[in-house]
Amino acid sequence: MGYQEDLEQLFGLNSVTYKANLSKDDLFDEAIANDKGRVVEGGPDDAQKARPTALGKKGPLVFTTDPSCTGRPVQDTFGVATPALVDKIWWKNDFQQFDPAKFGPLLKRVGEHLNAKKATLYIKDVYCGSDPEYAVPYRFVGEYATHAMFVDNMFPKGIAGVSDEDQKRWTLLNVPSFHSDPERDGTRSKRAVIMDFENQVCLVIGRADYCGVNKKTMFTVMNYLLPELGHMSMHCSANVGKRGDGAILFGLSGTGKTTLSADPDRLLIGDDETAWTMNGLSNLEDGCYAKLIDLNKDAEPVIAAALSMPGTLIENVPNLPGKAMEDTDPQDLDLADNSITENTRFSYPLTCNPGVAEGAMGPHPETIVLLTADAFGVLPPVSILDTKEVMYHFVMGFTAKLAGTEVGVTEPKAAFSSCFGAPFMAQKPSVYAKKLAEKMAANETRCILLNTGWGGGPYGVGSRISIGDTRALLNAALAGDLHTAGMEYETHPVFNLRMPKSCPGVEASILNPRNSWNDKDAYDKAAIQLRELFQATFDEKGFAELGIEPIM
Repeated sequence: MGYQEDLEQLFGLNSVTYKANLSKDDLFDEAIANDKGRVVEGGPDDAQKARPTALGKKGPLVFTTDPSCTGRPVQDTFGVATPALVDKIWWKNDFQQFDPAKFGPLLKRVGEHLNAKKATLYIKDVYCGSDPEYAVPYRFVGEYATHAMFVDNMFPKGIAGVSDEDQKRWTLLNVPSFHSDPERDGTRSKRAVIMDFENQVCLVIGRADYCGVNKKTMFTVMNYLLPELGHMSMHCSANVGKRGDGAILFGLSGTGKTTLSADPDRLLIGDDETAWTMNGLSNLEDGCYAKLIDLNKDAEPVIAAALSMPGTLIENVPNLPGKAMEDTDPQDLDLADNSITENTRFSYPLTCNPGVAEGAMGPHPETIVLLTADAFGVLPPVSILDTKEVMYHFVMGFTAKLAGTEVGVTEPKAAFSSCFGAPFMAQKPSVYAKKLAEKMAANETRCILLNTGWGGGPYGVGSRISIGDTRALLNAALAGDLHTAGMEYETHPVFNLRMPKSCPGVEASILNPRNSWNDKDAYDKAAIQLRELFQATFDEKGFAELGIEPIM
């Protein structure tokens, strides 16, 4: 079936113009000429005059989202609660049930809206997954060429060997100009992100033009599909060293997955979304989506270099005062400017990295890293975990929600997100926890808990653990130096975590976090407070029912 017939059948589209599978250069030109920077409340076709801008002579493209949507609209994200799935999906505040009886009529109204305005729609056909064993055809259809260019950056193209593509295809329709009616449509507001797992359709409407919606929505879909195929789906980055040693790094947005996986001494598999199958590791994507706020270019040379490469996309970085954006060298941008959002972002193809694993695939991991950004400043910079501890910390998923990664979050806040990606986990945590345990046991994988948060005090008092120390600790873990027979450890009296007493390239005194606090009594009080948060959350979530043992 051709895409026109398919889209008419799915959405009733019959009076629109399609621009299908344009080159990235053509999408760049279309974005500059036609895209609106943001949709406002005045009506579906009212818009401010801001448009995407070409920064420098050859890009990158600079895009500004709607001011109310500079991160994922988590409270407006839904799954269609069909009878066959209602007991299987993990429903929660950031993934709510949508009435099946309302979804069909809503889709029809969106189609009628696009027909009435004789909309121009951009199509980009890509895949979710670099391994044809599980890769899912993904068809993006939307009003913004910018979004199509983002999808082109972020997803694999031309994956050979995928069978039954028409039957496996998922279609995402992104229509910022359509504002839903909450009373009529069953949405929470005038915007919504809705996934229909039975009909393989995703709908994005209203003020939800943050580029990341177009990838995180499909990642949620893959987190449902992959366990059904017997695979482990993970919100993690992955790379492989010169010894052929694979590694995966779990962590929420802002904890360092992209930063730490972009290592010039290792080949990158992916920076955010990874599958672990019987064949090993493989990337679900073909691009990177890095945070730009306060980027240290000396510490992050890969990301810094990509800023000047054509075909990339910068999101929500403001103009320099008194200078037109199109006359600005990307290296001159003020990456500390958070006047639009803390969540400034940068989308670039995986090939912008100097070393990428062939096919974006790699071996089974030798090392698993659980990343956390502890805003209390009390967790050790690094801890050695046994199997019981891995399962505990995986289902707890402790970190800080960093400013800007979600709408309404303006400063770090302690949070627990199961599997280090609860909003994207469509099935229940036990599904992923059991699969991780199976994979680790089969491949004798070691694990550490790496704190990229604060030391010497809590957020606002202490300081962020330096990227230099974090990299040294990570490199030691990947080399196996923290697991050698001669390594000496001490056990944290509050968290029962094993802390190495030494690490190459790191001052030994910081390895026990209590040493970094001037007020030791304040440290002890804060540590006990965090332990109590862990205990209360463990009980509230009912993790004991999963066979997970509390370690605190």
